[in-house]
Parts: sequence; C-alpha cells; structure tokens
Amino acid sequence: MSRRRALLVVMHLFTVVMLGGTLPTPIYPFYAAQLGLTATGITVVFAAYAVGTMAALLLLGGASDALGRRRVLLAGVAVAAASSVVFLLADSVPLLLAGRALSGLSVGVVTGAATAYLSELADDPRQAVTLATVANMGGLGLGALLAGVLAQHVAHPTTLPYLVHLALLVPALLVARAPETAGHPRGERGPVVQVQRLALPDGAGSAFAAAAAAAFAAFALFGLFTALTSTFLSQGLHDTSHQSVGALVAVLFGAGVLGQLARPRLGLRRSLVTGLVALPVGVGLLVASLAATSLPLYGLAALVGGAGVGLAFSASLALVAEVSPAGRRAQVTSALFLVAYAGISVPVVAAGVLVTQAGLLVAAQVLAGLVTVLAIAAVAFDTAHRRGLRRLELAERAREATQADARAAFDALTHS
Repeated sequence: MSRRRALLVVMHLFTVVMLGGTLPTPIYPFYAAQLGLTATGITVVFAAYAVGTMAALLLLGGASDALGRRRVLLAGVAVAAASSVVFLLADSVPLLLAGRALSGLSVGVVTGAATAYLSELADDPRQAVTLATVANMGGLGLGALLAGVLAQHVAHPTTLPYLVHLALLVPALLVARAPETAGHPRGERGPVVQVQRLALPDGAGSAFAAAAAAAFAAFALFGLFTALTSTFLSQGLHDTSHQSVGALVAVLFGAGVLGQLARPRLGLRRSLVTGLVALPVGVGLLVASLAATSLPLYGLAALVGGAGVGLAFSASLALVAEVSPAGRRAQVTSALFLVAYAGISVPVVAAGVLVTQAGLLVAAQVLAGLVTVLAIAAVAFDTAHRRGLRRLELAERAREATQADARAAFDALTHS
C-alpha cells in the first residue's frame, strides 16, 4: 500500500474508533427506560469510558513503539469491535459499564498510535496535526450525530448504531497492509506494557497548575454535555428528539476542532486566555438555556463551550510542552492527561447526583461555578508564571549590564 493510501486508511480507522466513543450519547434515554437508570447511573456509565481511556494511556502508551503501529491499531480495532458487541448484548448495567470501558480502552490505545502514525506518513507535520485533530474530535462528533439520526428515524435504536459501527470498522482492517514506520533495531524494543511515569516540570509549578486547571475545566464541560445532554433536553427543554441530542453534541465537538486548529494562529497565551473565557461563558449559556427553556440558547452554549474546550486544552498541552525538559516531556504530558480525564469523570458523576437530588438547574449552576473558578485559577497561575519569567529576564539583563559595566571599568583602569 502506498503511503498516501495508508494515510487515508489510518484516518478512517482513527475516526471510526473515536466515533464509537459517543455512540451511546443520544440513546441513553432508551437504556434509562429499559434498565431504570437515573441521571446518576448515566453519568457513572459515562465515566467508565474515562477509566478505560486512562488505563490505556498509562499502561500502553509505548505499545506501538514496541510492537509497531499496525499491530497496535489492529488491536485497537478489535477492542472497539468488542465494545460494540458488548453493547449489542447489553441487558444490564454491568454490561453497559463493560461496553463503555472497552470503548475508552480502544480510544486510548488508538489515539497515541494513530497520531504517531499520521505524523510519520504525512509529508508535512502541520498536515499531520490537522488530520489527527479532525479524526479525534470530529469522530466523536460524528458518533453522536450518527446514533441520534438512527435512533430518531430507524427502528432498533440500541442495536443498529453498533451494527453500523462494526461495518465501518471492517475497512479499517486494511491497515494491516500499510507500511510499518516504527522500526527498531533487533533487541532494542521497549516493553509492551509499562506504567507511564508521571512528573511535574521542575521550577514551573505555576505553569503546570495553569495547564492542569484549564484541562480539568475543559474536560468537565465536555463531559457534562456528552453525558447529560439527553437529560437536559428531555427534562429541561422538553425536547425528546434523539436527533437533537446528536446534533448538539456534534456542534460541541465541531467547535472543538475549530478551536484546536485556531490555536497555532492565535498563539499560546491568547489561545489559553480566550479558551478560559469561553468555558465559563459556554456553561453559563447552558444554565441560561435551562432557565429560559431555550433550545437555540443551548445550541449556542455547545458552540461557545466547544470552542473553549478546543482552545483551552490545546493551549494547555502546548504550555506543558514549553516548560517541560525534553527528557521528561512524556511524563509531564501523561500527568496532564490524568488530570484532564479526572475532569471528565468526577465532576460529571457529581453533576448526575445533583440532577437526581436537586434538579437540572442546580446541577448546571454548580458545575458552572466550578468551571468559572477553575478558569480564574488557571489565568491567575498563568499570570504568575509569566511574571516569574519576566522577573528572570529582568534579572538576567541586570546581571549582563553589571558585567558589562565591570568590564568597561576594568578596561578603563587598564588603559589609564
């Protein structure tokens, strides 16, 4: 297979595996009716996805370097297929949890390997970044949209989306014929399963704190929309359309793609601040939409919030890369991902509990407060980091000026 065709196959594989991560989103109401799930139960099932993804990122992050890109991507396809099969058989909450965990595991396995593969197959590194961004968040948006349309217009809403997913995974098997790009001399391959070490950047604690707060807030908003949009629409906005759920989640991820792609043009600092402003505005619009019972306002919340997620998270990754020494960059990035996926699970489950105990509006208001506080904290930490860099720069300039003055005085004394 030519490298160009291999690039297309990897893009398809990456997109379809990510697509499986959001297939259940518009059909949670069917599971709630069949299995008696409350909003708390839905968010717990959703959080199982984050557990699977974190396990893959922490344990299998270097697997494609050891085994090769093709083998790991084929394994990811197999796990994604297993997830859909489990969902097809799901008649209990434990099976739903297993399906979500397998889905998260497949996403975690494929994300690193596919991103590396695209960078090695593409002619331009910037093209590779664009393709990986579109496949990652675009696939998540397409999954919700596909399941929502099928659930709205076709019978068997809890089975047909997964059958379509299995069919879409079949062409991904062509990756077995793609050229391998992860070459290792004999005997120099690393271990397949290895706990990824975590680390903080030395002397840049405020920068990591800013990135961590931004990533946690971004993923908390992302998780809130993905897990509870069906609940918000049916109970708060009196809209029971599964297609609306899928479309709104697709808007969220589409805006996230645009936010990530805009980050290099805006620059790191401007992207971070803009994203941190957009996050509380987005979740504030969500609260306003529930209070006003307005679906268009909810759509605007998804648009603004998604752009904020894309900008804030991509900027937090760039900030961590900027302050981390090359030899420990992977460890610091892994620590950031761990914080981010904590944001997609803990606050979302708490929001589900609040929905059950106190109502939709209270749950949305509490999460809006959390996101706002985290955004303010992230800006404060980033400001402290920038001021620290400025002080170091001024001190260095003063030292150089003092040395120059001393040299000038010595030269004058010598000549005299």
